[in-house]
Amino acid sequence: MARRSNLAGWLLVAPVVMGLLVFTLYPFVASLYLSFCDFDVFNPPRFIGFWNYSTMLTRDPLFWKSLVNVLYYTAFAVPLGIVFGVGLALLLNARVAGQSVYRTIFFLPAIVPVVATSVLWIWLLNPQIGLVNTLLRLVGVEGPAWLASVAWSKPSLILMGVWGAGGSMIIYLAGLKDIPETLYEAALVDGANLWQRTWHVTLPMLTPVIFFNLVMGMIGSFQYFTQAYVMTEGGPLDSTLFYALHLFYQAFRYLKMGYASAMAWVLFVIVVAVTAVLFRSQGKWVHYGR
Repeated sequence: MARRSNLAGWLLVAPVVMGLLVFTLYPFVASLYLSFCDFDVFNPPRFIGFWNYSTMLTRDPLFWKSLVNVLYYTAFAVPLGIVFGVGLALLLNARVAGQSVYRTIFFLPAIVPVVATSVLWIWLLNPQIGLVNTLLRLVGVEGPAWLASVAWSKPSLILMGVWGAGGSMIIYLAGLKDIPETLYEAALVDGANLWQRTWHVTLPMLTPVIFFNLVMGMIGSFQYFTQAYVMTEGGPLDSTLFYALHLFYQAFRYLKMGYASAMAWVLFVIVVAVTAVLFRSQGKWVHYGR
């Protein structure tokens, strides 16, 4: 009976297991092998050892440029996304009339397709007819070229990312609802004002949610691709050539699949290393106790 039950269970999960083996594990291992090969899709892979990795580190200036770009984006977009997400959640957690309407409005950017959002922001940030510069002119400020400017291209994409903070806001709202009211009552008894309750009760109890969004935001920012590809294609002057975009060009524009596989594995190592550092640091600032 036990063997038949186990057999039935394995038969039920067999499609999922086969899918993981064929579409996840095999490409994972194959990409590691291809990272040591010269492969252009049309010809069989040719093993070349560590040539792709040495080329990446010593002969490809765009590798370092794309890495700096993505580090710049991560350093600003992830903290700003957390700050604005937590701030919105705190505001939308207040008991005021029409709160569900406000929550819906701020959450809308998170459900709009990324490509549609990118096209919208291309128009908003147009230097001549864009809404942003038009509003700035009304107050006597001449706006920059935004996406067409080397200095403002990455801040433009960061601004767009902050605009979509409504997605993480929902998670923070759920975390706020999970904080026991007894902690606020105890703080009130001790004479804590609103700011003190927020700083000493709300934020410490919200740190597990903040940590989750920090890790997920960091991983997502290192893979930042769609907005840059649609809005700038890496320009101007490679100022928005992010790592994933450079990898995409190497693989599908220049057909350097082996080199792109090596870049993917370097990105994997970087993400794992940064994630490990974040997990090691959580013991100092993340509070799981009740």
